[in-house]
Amino acid sequence: MLHIKSEKHISNYKIWVSFDDGVLGDVNLEGSLNGPVFQPLKDINVFSKVVVDPELETIVWPNGAD
Repeated sequence: MLHIKSEKHISNYKIWVSFDDGVLGDVNLEGSLNGPVFQPLKDINVFSKVVVDPELETIVWPNGAD
């Protein structure tokens, strides 16, 4: 299973991610924000607060979305 090592919000719904296997690149999540937990992320100010959870090694947001 791949784990995310680092991330950076680029713009709008795009983030740059780096995986533990060395693969890295940009991801546009605009079309993936479906469901109640992702609704707050449609606000770019909230979406931009993305971080890597050091325990889960995936991206997460303050509202618990991952």
